[in-house]
Amino acid sequence: MESYTSPEDYGATLTARAALPEGFRAGTATLSFVAAERASRGAYAMNLSLLVLDEPTPSFAGVFTRNAFPGYPVIVGRKRLTMPFSRGVIVNNKVANVCAPDGEKDVERLLARLAEAAGGDADDYFSCSTGIIGWKLPVREMEESIPALVSSARSDSLLGVASAIMTTDRYPKVRSAALGEGRIVAVAKGAGMIEPNMATMLAFVATDLEIKRQELQETLSKVAGRTFNRISIDGDQSTSDTVLAFSSRKRRAVSPRQFEEGLATVCAALAEDLVRNGEGTSHVIRVAVGGAPSDAIAVDLGKAILNSPLVKTAVFGNDPNVGRIVSAIGDYLGNRGEAFNPAKVRVRLGDEVIFSEGRFHLDASTEERLARLLKEAQLNPKIKGYPEHDRTVDIVVDLGAGSGQGRVIGSDLSDDYVRENADYRT
Repeated sequence: MESYTSPEDYGATLTARAALPEGFRAGTATLSFVAAERASRGAYAMNLSLLVLDEPTPSFAGVFTRNAFPGYPVIVGRKRLTMPFSRGVIVNNKVANVCAPDGEKDVERLLARLAEAAGGDADDYFSCSTGIIGWKLPVREMEESIPALVSSARSDSLLGVASAIMTTDRYPKVRSAALGEGRIVAVAKGAGMIEPNMATMLAFVATDLEIKRQELQETLSKVAGRTFNRISIDGDQSTSDTVLAFSSRKRRAVSPRQFEEGLATVCAALAEDLVRNGEGTSHVIRVAVGGAPSDAIAVDLGKAILNSPLVKTAVFGNDPNVGRIVSAIGDYLGNRGEAFNPAKVRVRLGDEVIFSEGRFHLDASTEERLARLLKEAQLNPKIKGYPEHDRTVDIVVDLGAGSGQGRVIGSDLSDDYVRENADYRT
């Protein structure tokens, strides 16, 4: 079990994970701006981050949100995937640049300025933005900060970027894996508006392993589908979800299977980090569904359980109100019209079988053990800078109706989540 007692304790682990693969540099810069949409609130702080390759690469890939109102960086990013080379990505927090006036022009203007400072053409770079939806980017202030951003880029660590891309995240997230002669290193941010339908809020992958562009794209899409697409904090898909991957091609290739397994290990760990770091999260909930008519139904049912406000709030309150879990299962199956035999359904919470053969199995001692399980898995959402532990609340469902299976990860629903989102812009 992973556990930490302080930001310094956690930071030592992240430092070891965050060493950049060969051929990359990363840097950060800060600026302040007054939002035209809320000038009366005074100045806001914004972080800029840069992940750049020493040489342009033909091996890069991306996966983007399916939200019908995507941010302009997503619109531009899809176009960049058709370019022959890439040199990296610039990221800003605080403002998401979604449906803002002249938003696409603002992206291109910033990338042109980046190209002037870092080399190459504007088409060589991606842009990502996260934060408040609807506001315009402070383009002038961002342009003025780009030279300092480029000058800050170093080849030692991605940890500064992991911290700078955060918005309401409580701590940075970095995962890595050694593979053959090279490495895969990735960072991610996201704490709310999280139920991706492609990837996650923002994630960036760097590797020095040789890999063909088509293989990287196919592998990234596949891995995102079974890692980032299997999490839910609040059931809301962002307008800005983006995962980008770059290879500097400095190290000898591993087999396609090895690369996929390595990338999946990194992304699966990041996905769980995102949930544990969710806004107001005090429990991480894992739902495994088996015996379903198909894998897709298993995943959808798992998310239906995770996204039930009644299940979420019961777990938050350390209340083993397991009738809510079974009710959520019946709600999903009944409204889908799926044929199943209730007598074959088996539900477990932790090690306790709570439902089978069409009835509950509860008594006073079971209730006490379940309440203790929930309390032991609890996190304190007010602790900043590090995750206390990696315990989970595990719900296992067997429908007895087929061979489909899937596992999803989510969070409870706390009063801290409500306050965080009620006060997000203030």
